[in-house]
Amino acid sequence: MMNASCDMVRRIIMRSAAWLLVAVLAAAPVAAQTTSPEAEEAPGQAEDRDKVRATLFEELQSATTEPEAILAEAAVWRFWLTPPSEEVGALMDRAMDRRRWYAFQEAREVLDQIVEQAPDYAEGWNQRAFILFLQENYDESLDDIERVLALEPKHFGALAGKARILMRQGRMELGQKALRQAVDIHPWLKERGMLLPEPGKDI
Repeated sequence: MMNASCDMVRRIIMRSAAWLLVAVLAAAPVAAQTTSPEAEEAPGQAEDRDKVRATLFEELQSATTEPEAILAEAAVWRFWLTPPSEEVGALMDRAMDRRRWYAFQEAREVLDQIVEQAPDYAEGWNQRAFILFLQENYDESLDDIERVLALEPKHFGALAGKARILMRQGRMELGQKALRQAVDIHPWLKERGMLLPEPGKDI
């Protein structure tokens, strides 16, 4: 029974990969272009950012319908994609453009610049992790995902990506653990359908 369930999840992973790519390619560049960052944080800006972050995750947790959750998730992604400087923002736009045209290696090279210039910008690491995933460099992608989670522990996108990689590698238990962490943060996460029942528990 467990083997059949594992096979089912593997099929879902493969079928959903194309959808994931289309969805992220369509949404991420728009989110990146809607920001107007300042070159440096003003006094108190970090505190304000923490308050905004807390509010966004509260709204995500309190969503009672999928449409509400989609709007809340989009707001979180806009927050994450807000670059720390105009220069980094321009580089991110370039990386998104290269990725949109499937020029993955060029996108990766731009993202290399971003993580070097802004090592505390979690989304730089996350977008590079996604490119590495698309290039099937899974171990390197996992390394970048760990950098993301060190900077943003509630990054449900990074956790879902981690789950996909681990399950694709056959590490189902660890993959399911990462996915459950993501769903705990974002109960309406699309990938929630990939969860397997836990013994004695309902999903």
